[in-house]
Amino acid sequence: MKTKFNLIVISIFAVLLSISLASSMIINSVEVGELYPGQSASLKVEVKNTLNGDVTDVSLVLELENTSFTSVGSSEDSEDEINEDDKETFSFTLKAPSNIKPGDYNIPYTLTYLDSDDEEKTRTGSIGVTVGAKTEISYAVEAKNNVAGEQGKVSIKIINSGLGDVGFVNVKITSDSGLEILSSKEEYVGTIDSDDFELATFEVIFEKTSASITAKITYKDFDNQEQTETITLPVKVYSREKALELGLIKKSNYTTYGIVAVIIIVWIIYRRIKKRRKNSKKEA
Repeated sequence: MKTKFNLIVISIFAVLLSISLASSMIINSVEVGELYPGQSASLKVEVKNTLNGDVTDVSLVLELENTSFTSVGSSEDSEDEINEDDKETFSFTLKAPSNIKPGDYNIPYTLTYLDSDDEEKTRTGSIGVTVGAKTEISYAVEAKNNVAGEQGKVSIKIINSGLGDVGFVNVKITSDSGLEILSSKEEYVGTIDSDDFELATFEVIFEKTSASITAKITYKDFDNQEQTETITLPVKVYSREKALELGLIKKSNYTTYGIVAVIIIVWIIYRRIKKRRKNSKKEA
């Protein structure tokens, strides 16, 4: 009998608690503009009155003291009244520091109001905001042994100068001019950290002094959105004469050996002819 009584009491308490939680001032929605390091964005918080009565002197304060964020203007917004089952929007301007790491953050808040009995009520919680990262990718080309008629390498340099990492980077050569790709035309690079770069390297034969490559670059940005870029980069290729002049290649010794060999052969022939003429004179 006692056990049954306890179960009834617990059940009644649970029902009253659920009613209490269901009837309250709640954060109905949060809208944050695009927020980047060193920049400001609007923050709009919608508060709904689910109480059985109107409330007055409603105040919402962003508790920014122990966060990296600051407010442009006041960190508090207020409304004179929110009627039963009605809602109001509280607006702020939030600024992120320039050195903040992109990611998700929580901002504490305090909500105070007077209920229908003129009793002051306070509710605390946190609002989630995301600091994004603008993707800043640039490209360059590097070449090794880039002399017409020679085999060498071409590398596409992918530079991430943004504040967020990019992932799943893939490079595919879609067309080329003035050179022939010997290796696979596609290379998976992977992740490129912020303020870093990676290379996609291809084996080639340089055919002309005027060359270029076109590549399709795919990657996922900081917000995990897939991006595709098509780039065309000129490739500097030297003629053999210019490469010799600049010291990029060494003059072959075969030419020198050939000249020496010709001189020796001419000298031998000359000596034989001279010897024959001597012998002819003696016989005469």
